[in-house]
Amino acid sequence: MIKALFTSKAGSITSAAVIIGGLSMVSRLFGALRDYILAGTFGAGDTLDAYTSAFLVPDMLLQLLILGALSASFIPIFAKYYGHDDEKAWKFTNTILNVFGVVFAVVVVIAIATAPWAVSIIAPGYGAEKMALTVSMSRVMYLAELFFAASMVFGSVLQGTRRFFLYALAPIVNNIGIIVGVIIFVPLLGPIGLAWGSVLGAAMHALLQGIGVYALGYKYRPVFNLRDPDLRTTAVQMIPRVLGLAVSQGNFVAMTSVASLLIAGSTTMLDLAYNLNSFPIGVIAMAYAVASFPMLCERAAAKDMPGFVQTFSNAVRQVLLWIIPATISFLLLRAQLVRLAFGGKNFDWMSTVTTADTLALFAMSFAAQALVTILVRAFFALEDAKTPFVVAIVAALVNVGLGRMLSTSFGVVGLSAAFSVSAMVQVALLWALLHHRIGDLDEKRILRTILIISVSAIFGGLVTQGVKYAVVMVIPLKSYVSVFIQTALAGGLGFVAYILLGILFRNEDMVSFARGVRRKMLRQSKPVEVVNTL
Repeated sequence: MIKALFTSKAGSITSAAVIIGGLSMVSRLFGALRDYILAGTFGAGDTLDAYTSAFLVPDMLLQLLILGALSASFIPIFAKYYGHDDEKAWKFTNTILNVFGVVFAVVVVIAIATAPWAVSIIAPGYGAEKMALTVSMSRVMYLAELFFAASMVFGSVLQGTRRFFLYALAPIVNNIGIIVGVIIFVPLLGPIGLAWGSVLGAAMHALLQGIGVYALGYKYRPVFNLRDPDLRTTAVQMIPRVLGLAVSQGNFVAMTSVASLLIAGSTTMLDLAYNLNSFPIGVIAMAYAVASFPMLCERAAAKDMPGFVQTFSNAVRQVLLWIIPATISFLLLRAQLVRLAFGGKNFDWMSTVTTADTLALFAMSFAAQALVTILVRAFFALEDAKTPFVVAIVAALVNVGLGRMLSTSFGVVGLSAAFSVSAMVQVALLWALLHHRIGDLDEKRILRTILIISVSAIFGGLVTQGVKYAVVMVIPLKSYVSVFIQTALAGGLGFVAYILLGILFRNEDMVSFARGVRRKMLRQSKPVEVVNTL
């Protein structure tokens, strides 16, 4: 039974997205608990400053050197072999694990040696004692990144074989490891126990996914062939993907830089609004993007372009099914969401309004941001990482240039408006280029779905708006609890209205989602006959 849980294969994009999105929500709750415990234990002081700063450079190395390579090229190549030539699939896995493990280990050794220099750049204002603590924590955290590097290979295998449960569960155990560090390691070791908690979380992250891969039949082998053509393809695909990630990170850094030239608090309001913007993109869009990627790879590897288009269309329609109503909800409840997430006596009403307006402009491009995650992976499945990179550069230039123009008149709100415009430019270019390469992308069906979803979402929005004002007439908004009640009732009833109208319209994607959830739940609750062997 346990092995079945580890090796259960997602039968559809919908069922996979339910697993990924659901566990992503749980992971975010554990992340909030982690932050609550950290803040409650240490407060906004030197220890937590050192921990946060020590995390930055190791995490950046992992993001650029490991995630960039694997997300772009490992899964498409692995999908060519798995199920047809498993021996070659596992050989490729071991080659990547060993070669990239050695390369990353060398980078980590260099990073540990140069940690004082790196910390002095990211935290130049720290005193000697705080600087020393940050350096010590950073050096320990590099060990965690070694575990994460191995875990990312295992996670890519799980994605490539459509085994998403352990892949989505791993971030939760990582947060548990950090919490253990605070509760157990810190009393024993002092503040450095925080860093060792991160190592524990990373080790648990790798172990969990490693167990899942082992259950699929993987066996470790010390393969180290630098002439492997698949390794070379991986390295070639890695370059534009890494550069694309650098452009993405640099894009937000540029926005932050412009915000720093505006009125006081602009940088904070931009960051807070962007964090809320990332929530639906992370939970909804990334769930469908990750779920659809291995299936796109399988279709591309088999040269099955009709199947590729069908998978792409299903992913697009399913993600729009939830991201469009999310857009309307965020637009109507933006002030409430900001107040609930960040409100307090030191975050005044004017800051709330400005942050909410900034969030609203981000929300206008939820659909574009969501579609980009799927379009980029469609190109990756075709083993093309260059096109998304070039388009990302164009979008970044639009964002920075337009952001400078709009921010002079509209402040930080202008920056989020520029971001949304650039996201729309990015999705338009990627869609046009993919259409040019493949042909019809099932656009008529997608447009028809968008129309039905939009009508249902607008109706749900009217319900949300009506309930929002009705609650105010009964419960004065003078406390956190009253704002929460208003948001929960207005958002919840609006969502129910959206679902009901979708069912009334017989929205095929709504029906498909409901069937996927029901099938998954029935499979889990299916009774198992126990044979008595005594």
